[in-house]
Amino acid sequence: MPRRGLPLQARTRWLLLGVSLLLSLVLLTYLLECAPPPDSSPALPGPAGELVGKEYYQALLQEQEERYQNRAASLKRQIGQLKQELQDMSEKLKALQDKKGLAGGGAREQEPNDLLEYLHSQIDKAEVGTGARLASEYAVVPFESFTATKVYQLETGLTRHPEEKPVRKDRRDELSEVIEAGLEVINNPEEEEEGQDEEQRLTYTDVDFVEGLYRTERDKGTQYELFYHKEGVTGFRQVTLFRPFGPLMRVRSSTLEATGTVLNIIVPLAGRTEAFAQFMRNFRDVCILQDRLVHLTVVYFGQEGLTEVKIILETVASEASFSNYTLVPVDEEFSRGRGLDIGARAWKKGDVLMFFCDVDIYFTAEFLNTCRLNARPNKRVFYPVVFSLYNPAIVYGNLEIAPPMEQQLAHKKDAGFWRDFGFGMTCQYRTDFLNIGGFDLEVKGWGVEDVHLYRKYLHSDLIAVRTPVAGLFHLWHEKQCADELTPEQYRMCIQSKAMNEASHSHLGMLVFREEIESHLRKQAFQTHSNSKPAE
Repeated sequence: MPRRGLPLQARTRWLLLGVSLLLSLVLLTYLLECAPPPDSSPALPGPAGELVGKEYYQALLQEQEERYQNRAASLKRQIGQLKQELQDMSEKLKALQDKKGLAGGGAREQEPNDLLEYLHSQIDKAEVGTGARLASEYAVVPFESFTATKVYQLETGLTRHPEEKPVRKDRRDELSEVIEAGLEVINNPEEEEEGQDEEQRLTYTDVDFVEGLYRTERDKGTQYELFYHKEGVTGFRQVTLFRPFGPLMRVRSSTLEATGTVLNIIVPLAGRTEAFAQFMRNFRDVCILQDRLVHLTVVYFGQEGLTEVKIILETVASEASFSNYTLVPVDEEFSRGRGLDIGARAWKKGDVLMFFCDVDIYFTAEFLNTCRLNARPNKRVFYPVVFSLYNPAIVYGNLEIAPPMEQQLAHKKDAGFWRDFGFGMTCQYRTDFLNIGGFDLEVKGWGVEDVHLYRKYLHSDLIAVRTPVAGLFHLWHEKQCADELTPEQYRMCIQSKAMNEASHSHLGMLVFREEIESHLRKQAFQTHSNSKPAE
């Protein structure tokens, strides 16, 4: 919760600083005005190097006196103005102090008196000095460990590496700063530690850093445990640091109008007419019957299946009185990037928000507004993380028939996974897509082109918003990795195919099926033998 006392204290401190600056300015002005000019001297040579007479000195003294009188008058005026400003600021300061006394009276017991006290209170709340009573093992906030060059992490992120070099600049800067801060504590202690001998007063450097631990409590801050060891010294030095999180600060508040924004959904397609029929059922229920501010652009490659796609589109349009769609036939080899580029350029009505979609995607009406809220022209592009469903034949293999599609749309670890390595689904404005250079049209077939586009945005001044979205699902379908793919594309395709099939536990059950069946047979035989009556 934001602390109301902090802004008022900040203003009070600024006023005090202003008063000090005004007093310093008065003193500085006086010293400058009353000091003698640098070129003055007690005796001046006259013409041709001779000393001048009494009249010359009288004229010079009169001139200097007039100059000082003028400067004195100017200084008096400036001092009067400064006094008036000082009086005004004193009155403002008194009014603010009175206001602070009234505003802070009720909350003073609940809120810290200043920011430093608040930050120290965050350390007291965190599990730094004493343990906290937790409900279960899942409530523990685990540490992650690091050395000067490696991070060993439980949350592996997109790289999936349990050990990695700090790739992100903010992570590298953070750990370097922490190691240096630990060295500062060791080499410049605030007071001599009890029992510290001459050997322990040696200067430590970054090469003496051994390892560190860190963990973050989201509402309190990040704790660091650092260990140093100097060659030739028997003991280790440990430093505990804590980076507390401050109170919430208001950044901005604005009103966004999402319901009036037209969304152009672009789908590249080749064959797969059954999947397209399923996509159009979802499109009709969500976009036509609920949202009503969606345009559909289908870019179809090849001739086979084109007639069926036309019939599906015309049937849905006729039944729902819908005409906001465009079918763009392309007599070329399928390329997803090429299809999306054609679909983006087919729009001729100025700028528009686009959703690059696939035929295997299922979305909700809530997602359409999420798309509108997180993409801004010339500011932000939106890259939602899709929840990818596993093979229903494996997930629901113990049932005679898989449940209806609506019941399969569940965010469970055995039902699917967050497809955080995929960047194909994205919401962005047409002008941003064209200005960034669009897709790499040299890429053919599956994959890679969406990653290249994503990297273009990362290298630009636009903000790429990346987050899991509840209303966006990738439906399972059998994936074929063609021999014509490049080695990189083929590797990515196989990786995607393997991850799409089932969860780790379900795959394990398949791998060890024979062992499991053998165990069940032994158990059944043993049970049957024990149940026989003794002769």
